[in-house]
Amino acid sequence: MAAVELILLQRVEKLGQMGDVVKVKPGYARNYLLPQRKALRASKDNLAHFETQRAQLEAQNIKRREEAERLAERVGGLTVVIIRQAGESGSLYGSVSARDIADASAEAGLTIDRSQVILEHPIKTLGLSQVRVSLHPEVSIPVTVNVARSAEEAERQARGERVGAEAEEEEEEEIPTAEAIFESDTSQPG
Repeated sequence: MAAVELILLQRVEKLGQMGDVVKVKPGYARNYLLPQRKALRASKDNLAHFETQRAQLEAQNIKRREEAERLAERVGGLTVVIIRQAGESGSLYGSVSARDIADASAEAGLTIDRSQVILEHPIKTLGLSQVRVSLHPEVSIPVTVNVARSAEEAERQARGERVGAEAEEEEEEEIPTAEAIFESDTSQPG
């Protein structure tokens, strides 16, 4: 299959900037870029139409980027708490997806779509994770996702305490055994 030439109507990550003519696979063009109105087919008529609309498109893009930057400043450092069931080792019975993070962000005051949440891989363990949220193709913010079994556990994790099986192992190491106490008493002359 031959590549399809498109004109980008906005910045697309790992592809190009607004106005770039790029070659992509037909499926990517047909299933993603064209339906989402992120690109136009690169024909002579479309190139001419784009050039006449370019100033207006760039102005709209700048306005949307500035709004996204103001929103990013307002909600910078956002932390969302997601309560999930997990085993003793801290692994979840399932995973936390982009939809879960979008819903939790909406409850925290940031209304976003799940497609704006950029997850490298699903979250499958308890603890704090950093996730990127794309407010605009050129503006993204980090969101801390606190996955815990209960609200109390989430508060402890937020303070930096270790939770789960690791914390219990550390506590067991700190408690001295009866033999250790008696050995220290018998070593002193009496």
